Amino acid sequence: MPEQLEINQLIDHLFRHESGKMVAVLTRIFGPDNMDLAEDVVQDSLIEAIKHWTYKGVPDNPSGWLFRVAKNKALNIINREKYKRQYTSDVVHLLQSEWTAEPAVNHLFSEKEILDDQLRMMFTCCHPSISSDSQVALILKTLCGFSIPEIARAFLTNDENINKRLVRARQKIRESKIPFEIPPGTSLKPRLQTVLETIYLLFNEGYSASTGTDLIRYEVCKEATRLGEMIAAHGSIDDKSTIYALLALMQLNSSRFNARQDAEGNILTLEQQNRSLWDFVLMKEGFINLDRSMPANEISIYHILATISSYHCSASDYESTDWQSILALYDRLAEIDSSPVVLLNRTVALSKVNGPWAAIQELEKLLSIASLQSNYLLYSVLAEFYIGLDKYQEAVDQLQKAIDLAPLDAERVFLQKKLRYCYEKIF
Repeated sequence: MPEQLEINQLIDHLFRHESGKMVAVLTRIFGPDNMDLAEDVVQDSLIEAIKHWTYKGVPDNPSGWLFRVAKNKALNIINREKYKRQYTSDVVHLLQSEWTAEPAVNHLFSEKEILDDQLRMMFTCCHPSISSDSQVALILKTLCGFSIPEIARAFLTNDENINKRLVRARQKIRESKIPFEIPPGTSLKPRLQTVLETIYLLFNEGYSASTGTDLIRYEVCKEATRLGEMIAAHGSIDDKSTIYALLALMQLNSSRFNARQDAEGNILTLEQQNRSLWDFVLMKEGFINLDRSMPANEISIYHILATISSYHCSASDYESTDWQSILALYDRLAEIDSSPVVLLNRTVALSKVNGPWAAIQELEKLLSIASLQSNYLLYSVLAEFYIGLDKYQEAVDQLQKAIDLAPLDAERVFLQKKLRYCYEKIF
């Protein structure tokens, strides 16, 4: 009998990589009105995989096995309920006959159709009649395999609020009869913006994991990059400048992953990292996509953030980092996105250019922001500034707050090392 832990890990991997594909093609089959049904079929298929693989072993092609089970379940539902359930699918006429239903479903489960259906799903979730927060929650849930608690942490809210958003979004899809399609003409651009915001949020969840034991959730970051590449490759989108900028940002940041922790899993700051461990092949792809993003009709936050990342990547060592240019970019970014996290990150660049005291004065303006008060990084960054001024007791006070709020073990270990360093300086 296979190890249950290994099976559960495989199921989790497949859920991340395959559930969105299956939900997308099943939504094409059942219609967006029946998105809940599509998710139920995927969930049932995963449960069946756990039961079957536990006793009979994992098949040679677990992904193919899962898709085959989902396809069979879809056909069973169509045959059982074709006179009871109303489908709004564009292939509904093919599902009404037992002679055409199976070939139609087989075709819809082909690789090309699944790729197109994922794009359709993204744009369906981002319809303007759905509120923006519900759009992002829906696409993270249906297409990216996020759990309710993960989405809640990403939005700094609770599970109940996310459930309400998802219920409202699905209800709006049914009431407004939102089509399962890539929007034509001028309606494409605003919908694309929401899709890109969702992908960026997905990447950030992997880049700075909010749960679990890993500092970086590589699979989540790869999935976000894959979705970005999928949109960039699609022929229906003419202006891809912002897409390329987001891709560049994700690739440049991902290229430094291997150096963010040592062999024991301890966090390494940018200053401490062994730059020979950076992925220069992926970094090159990031620079290529950054070049592709220019010239742009409109400079997005992704253009600015990718350019900031490019300065870090192009510096031969930490001391040669062009902090003056990075600060100028953060100043420009703050003009179009004055979010607390952006302002917090800006203070780091400010400290490198104008010194820790100037950064502390700027940071004190952020202390009253509610969403930052529960973010350990606020206090960690403030402690770093105090250490730069040899004010170790003040740093201790801030580090203790940061340790209490840090969500991951690796982050707490990192902060505790700093705390011990400060105590040594004091005593």
